[in-house]
Amino acid sequence: MSNVGQSSQAAVLPGGGGIPARIEQGFEIVIFASRWIQAPLYGGLIVAELLYAYKFVAELWEMIHNVRELTETIFMLSILSLIDITMVANLLTMVVIGGYATFVSKLDLDTHKDRPEWLSHVDPGTIKVKLAASLIGISSIHLLKAFVNVANEPVEHIKWKLVIHLTFLGSAILLAWTDKIMQKGKH
Repeated sequence: MSNVGQSSQAAVLPGGGGIPARIEQGFEIVIFASRWIQAPLYGGLIVAELLYAYKFVAELWEMIHNVRELTETIFMLSILSLIDITMVANLLTMVVIGGYATFVSKLDLDTHKDRPEWLSHVDPGTIKVKLAASLIGISSIHLLKAFVNVANEPVEHIKWKLVIHLTFLGSAILLAWTDKIMQKGKH
């Protein structure tokens, strides 16, 4: 009789609340495998980045085609638009590479000659700080465009862009400070 009781206990995980070990282990495998649900999302962001590259080329072509007719202000605004597109594309790249490496699967790039330095210490906190810094850069470009085109920009829009920019800046500072505190606890 004692052998029967021991064999049924062996199939139940300690502290598992009576859940058989194979069921719990199978569920944990499913949970861990669910990270691959994110892979198509990163694939979609790569497609979005391709579309953004197309937008960049189209705007650059338009600039080249009309360079003689553009005033200095419009030309500068066009250049700022190209910078803005580039910064958003950088943001997309960081999200795709950093998110995939952090949440889906390790990137096997240790020996790749073009491996970005920031990938060696990528974690969710680092990604958040880098994303916040990118958003500040993008917001700065939008604010600069508003200042350059101040004659045609409603004052209310400029005020809101400034408030949004300061909000991004404050958020980035708080994220960096929080990440620093968390990193200090690890050392």
